[in-house]
Amino acid sequence: MSDALQPNTAFKKRVFSGIQPSGGLTLGNYLGAIKRFVQMQDEDYETIYCMVDLHAITVWQDPAALRRQTRELAAGFIASGIDPAKSILFNQSQVAEHAQLGWIFNCVARMGWMQRMTQWKDKAGKNSQNASLGLFAYPSLMAADILTYHATHVPVGEDQKQHLELTRDIAIKFNNDYGVDFFPVTEPVIEGAGTRVMSLRDGSKKMSKSDPSDASRINMTDDADTLAKKIRKAKTDPDALPSEAEGLEGRAEARNLVNIYAGLADMSVEAVLRDVGGKAFSEFKPLLAELAVAKLAPISSEMARLMENEAEIDALLHTGADAARAIAAPILEKTYDIIGMVR
Repeated sequence: MSDALQPNTAFKKRVFSGIQPSGGLTLGNYLGAIKRFVQMQDEDYETIYCMVDLHAITVWQDPAALRRQTRELAAGFIASGIDPAKSILFNQSQVAEHAQLGWIFNCVARMGWMQRMTQWKDKAGKNSQNASLGLFAYPSLMAADILTYHATHVPVGEDQKQHLELTRDIAIKFNNDYGVDFFPVTEPVIEGAGTRVMSLRDGSKKMSKSDPSDASRINMTDDADTLAKKIRKAKTDPDALPSEAEGLEGRAEARNLVNIYAGLADMSVEAVLRDVGGKAFSEFKPLLAELAVAKLAPISSEMARLMENEAEIDALLHTGADAARAIAAPILEKTYDIIGMVR
């Protein structure tokens, strides 16, 4: 275990993370998050994962689409290898303790902390006066998501690291304000070659479900033919692949495709380049396409099967919500007791 994975010694080793059901699960979600979620459920942790639909509605969502996207995300988790028998898997709004602890943390967090959040600045931009209060308070609810389970570790992408730092600040301030050692100071888990997957059309931009070009991303619902076609058409440069990682400097598209290969193959970038260094992209892309189809097409097929049986998904989420609530409710009750609420 790396130093980054050393637990808070006073707390049970517990992982929490979630993804917004805002539609369009991509390869970036898989390599940057879900693949690691699957691995962690077989390590020395209790693992809790959820569809964070309360976060999704910080911007307007079509109700019918939100229901479908929540189930599709759950299907993506399960098809990728999240086992409801090993991990607690549920929908955030099914466990009221998230919102209840979120309000308490709204009263712990400071306005200045929230205003410094780069995602708030990016998403609200010059239109901040018309942005929802929920969007502004998003990181406080994220802290509640994590701390209502006393989670000691959270696998996050680089873009969420600042929010996890805020979670740590809230935990420390709460503990200091009330003279307790009640909430853990949660550790981020950030690792792996594929943690940041970039656009297939522009290697300087993150792969995004909001990009107007479907060719820019690999969707987890893409079938084998679509996967192979997108990789064949991915933007590259005219030079051969280098034999060492330093040779990828200034070659954003080459780096991205090598990172994707490394993430799918569970290899380091250095190991990939030892195998493919000197090859032209006309030789490398078919190798990448073959690997992507082998790894991702079974996930796409299982997602489609699950989406044909919504009752199966809903039943699994309800069972997971019951298990989540069994952990969250006593922690919230103790929180109320610490701050002086008469119950």
